[in-house]
Amino acid sequence: QVQLVASGGGLVQAGGSLRLSCAASGRPFSTYAMGWFRQAPGNERVFVAAISRSGISTDYADSVKGRFTISRDNAKNMVYLQMNSLKSEDTAVYYCAAAVSPHLLRVPTANRDFTSWGQGTQVTVSS
Repeated sequence: QVQLVASGGGLVQAGGSLRLSCAASGRPFSTYAMGWFRQAPGNERVFVAAISRSGISTDYADSVKGRFTISRDNAKNMVYLQMNSLKSEDTAVYYCAAAVSPHLLRVPTANRDFTSWGQGTQVTVSS
């Protein structure tokens, strides 16, 4: 399994930006598709964004399209989530996750696809 450590969360005003980072260690990073999920209080954990092993393919939840960008650096074993134009409804604990993927371009989006999870980082957007 791969170990994941997320960071970069914090308190930001509506309209502001944050960049989340996730550091991976353990098995070869390039064998994993990566994703970000979030969980608001009282809600289930939901998909936010994901990126293929190669970094070529990405997918986003409709609620963040055009505002969030996922990227990865396979040489540094890192995945990022750039969050712009933040809204109060983006407030949640954000988790990075890894999915073993035999396909260079496949982008998993379901919780069940991901087998390794980071500890979460809190993002709070004040209105």
